[in-house]
Amino acid sequence: MNRLELIQALPKAELHVHIEGTFEPELMFAIAQRNEISIPYKSVEEVKQAYNFHNLQSFLDIYYAGANVLIHEQDFYDLAWAYFEKCAEDHVVHTEMFFDPQTHTDRGIAFETVLNGLQRACNDAAEKLGITSHLIMCFLRHLSEESAFATLEQALPYKDQIIGVGLDSSELGHPPSKFERVFAQAREAGFLIVAHAGEEGPAEYVWEALDLLKVNRIDHGVRSEEDPALMQRLIAEKMPLTVCPLSNLKLCVVQDMKEHNIRRLLQQGVHVTVNSDDPSYFGGYMNDNFIAIAEALDLSDTELKQLAINSFEAAFMSEADKANWISKIKVIG
Repeated sequence: MNRLELIQALPKAELHVHIEGTFEPELMFAIAQRNEISIPYKSVEEVKQAYNFHNLQSFLDIYYAGANVLIHEQDFYDLAWAYFEKCAEDHVVHTEMFFDPQTHTDRGIAFETVLNGLQRACNDAAEKLGITSHLIMCFLRHLSEESAFATLEQALPYKDQIIGVGLDSSELGHPPSKFERVFAQAREAGFLIVAHAGEEGPAEYVWEALDLLKVNRIDHGVRSEEDPALMQRLIAEKMPLTVCPLSNLKLCVVQDMKEHNIRRLLQQGVHVTVNSDDPSYFGGYMNDNFIAIAEALDLSDTELKQLAINSFEAAFMSEADKANWISKIKVIG
């Protein structure tokens, strides 16, 4: 079995994907037309040309513009279902999807409209594709603490459908400490905790996510390598990092995939996983990310299998389910 065949054969869990970031231009156009909403692009090609970002903010600007066409429950269902079909192609058997309620509620879309559409797609994916999933609600860090508290309040009636809360959007200037009180309340309510840290922001933000937010996982975290003491802690605590290689390249966190540190992190014993982040914007779903790092960093079969194993070990699923998928990985090849 060659490397590409191995990547395809590996069952995988995806732990860092923004459902709004899976919005393919073709679907965006179709839903815009259905909802009679004008978007600032004349063609699918024009949208794709706009996907040439120089930093996180330039990406977020178009990301939020695209989200404006999502209005009805069916829109959110269609968005999630298209992603689940990609999962099936890439042998992603479990996914934990981020969604950003404030992106929609601030436009007057009801919280339950968003959630009901996504949840219906999750239910259908389990039944028709055999893919299990969880929803993780993220707070937009460029907005206020007050707005995050209001969003948490909206989520409480739907706690059985939302496994965790996270923190995303513009990292620089919005440290995890800004939301310490919100996350304390979320933990008390029984939510699991994740947070984006150490992508554009410094290693110090990773410390804050660990110490102040008390996270179960760090999203990105690639800049942790800048702090040897932090690296020791991540390894000792087996703290998962949900790394997104093509995203890091597209947003200029690294200039060349050959410079990416995921292999070094793996070799040092950091619990890294591979994920797609915002795949329609960054040029690749799960297997594209695996292929990119396998080729640029010359990953061995053992390393590729370890990355897949890590994804299940870091997932919010039962120990029995983890063991089942990991045993399947070990006999491949």
